[in-house]
Amino acid sequence: MTTVFVTGGSGFVGGRLVSRLVKDGHTVRALARSDAAAAKVEVLGAVAVRGDVGDAAGLREAMAGGELAFHAAARTSRGGDRARFWADNVEGTANVLRAAREAGVRRLVHVGTEAALMDGQPLVGVDETAPLRPDSRAHYSASKAAAERLVLDTKDAGGLETVVVRPRFVWGAGDATVLPELIAMVKGGRFAWIGGGRHLTDTTHVDNAVECLVLAAERGRPGEAYFVTDGHPVLFRDFITELLATRGVTRPGRSLPLGVATAAASAGESLWRGLRLPGAPPLDYMSVWLSGQECTIDIGKATRELGYRPVRTREEGMSELRATAA
Repeated sequence: MTTVFVTGGSGFVGGRLVSRLVKDGHTVRALARSDAAAAKVEVLGAVAVRGDVGDAAGLREAMAGGELAFHAAARTSRGGDRARFWADNVEGTANVLRAAREAGVRRLVHVGTEAALMDGQPLVGVDETAPLRPDSRAHYSASKAAAERLVLDTKDAGGLETVVVRPRFVWGAGDATVLPELIAMVKGGRFAWIGGGRHLTDTTHVDNAVECLVLAAERGRPGEAYFVTDGHPVLFRDFITELLATRGVTRPGRSLPLGVATAAASAGESLWRGLRLPGAPPLDYMSVWLSGQECTIDIGKATRELGYRPVRTREEGMSELRATAA
């Protein structure tokens, strides 16, 4: 088996990926920025390598002798200025690419996102031909789009093959961000269905995301991106309601018109950026786009070229969440 290097291995997707790679018999080295992160990846069976994506020389040393790398680290927070997103998501990705090339890594798989296509428009039945939006008003979207362009432009530079996998709305047991934040918003009286929440959305169970990442490492064409989802869309309101119910939380009834939410996000973003306020406004662009607009994905390319099929159904994922509630 091969030696594999993973960034973001202490995170949700990265952690599940490390577990899968170890189970498959690979030797895994995982980048860790802190003692806590190191402890997480070691429990999963990986060798922790202290450092971060800002240290190109350290990355190169950590990747030496490895054949395959996965780049799952990214800044995903709602708040923060453009410079921080660019440093972590764009410059950090450039460092990872440079280090992989210089270390002689054969292939790098980058964890992208459908958010790299967003700038206020619904995504309806989109596929990989839809344009990236490095000009997006949202720092996360813009920085992930710019990072993905770097990855795809490096498709065969210096012998390094690059592939991108874009999961939409990753969920499942072990999620320490999305579901806890939803619960906190509901309990704090801060949650409302934007536009009623009756639009369609695609989702991706974490095991399905990992399955596609592994397949992309084996079969993906260099310089190509692949969307991955659970296979069929669902009403956003129904999915979030069931997700909350796995933790015994009743869905709220309050709604906010999409136009009002969009205007509030625009005003909030302008105020926060103009005054350089910490954190994020009550409503921001990404929150409105991700939860208030249709996002449906065509995964035909991953099906045809990678042989991707979901390995976990929504029903199985929800059952697992209910089982872990205690």
